[in-house]
Amino acid sequence: MKNQPKALFISTRQTLTDILLLSIGSVLCAIAINGILIPNHFVTGGITGVALVINKFTPLKVGWIYLIINIPLFAAAWMAVGRRFFFYSVFGALTITLSMLFVHLPIHLEDKMLNALLAGVILGVGSGLSLRSSGSQGGTDILSIMLLKRFSISIGDTILFMNVSVLLLISIFYSIEAVLYTLIVVFVGSKITHIVITGLSQRKSVVIVSQRWEEISDEILKDIKRGVTMIKGGGGYTKRDGNILYVVVTLMELGEMKRIISAIDPDAFVVISDTLEVINYRIGNQPHW
Repeated sequence: MKNQPKALFISTRQTLTDILLLSIGSVLCAIAINGILIPNHFVTGGITGVALVINKFTPLKVGWIYLIINIPLFAAAWMAVGRRFFFYSVFGALTITLSMLFVHLPIHLEDKMLNALLAGVILGVGSGLSLRSSGSQGGTDILSIMLLKRFSISIGDTILFMNVSVLLLISIFYSIEAVLYTLIVVFVGSKITHIVITGLSQRKSVVIVSQRWEEISDEILKDIKRGVTMIKGGGGYTKRDGNILYVVVTLMELGEMKRIISAIDPDAFVVISDTLEVINYRIGNQPHW
């Protein structure tokens, strides 16, 4: 039986949420570009940075340049990610293009360092909100999603690497001071993007070694209502056989998880780790790309 293609639109509510996220994200990015980057002669990495450099030598607006460069990337989105991501990314690219053309909110800060930090924060939040939708704003976001789906490379790391690489190539058109300030924009933006995408839906993996594993498992299933995986194991020193429990919980559920373990077995050995991404219909934290 052939796999059925994913539905183009999950639901009306999800569609409206995606459109809202893409729209707000695009407006925020336009505010940072038109209000901070261009007036201070800063650049940013990726396709936006290339568009800003081309804008120095042509009469074309930054928004139109950005849209034209994105055209070949849309083909990659269609083939490598899917129809839903493609259509939402086209919408996102059009939205940010229009935002850069019409949204002009001057932001005046005397300190250039503060300008760079604020631009990075605004760009990071805008890009992160867009990537929490079913699409993106195009540009390096498309390549970041492709690498995440194919190689599980974090979006923030990919955006940082690609932005710095592009920035090094275009640094000959700007002063060293402008390039250094732009590096701050790029670094802060990539970190904020990662926080917005994963930080708000962080998942923790918990490994529990305890002789009272059965009681702990029952309480987790009853109180937290999360699945528990039992792994056969044994103590190297005690030579006792038993089960090791493996659980994935949200950040909000972690405190209750520790309370349960401590109440049943204060001597339990517990390891709590961050997760890069979790794919599951109940506990997963990946957007619907």
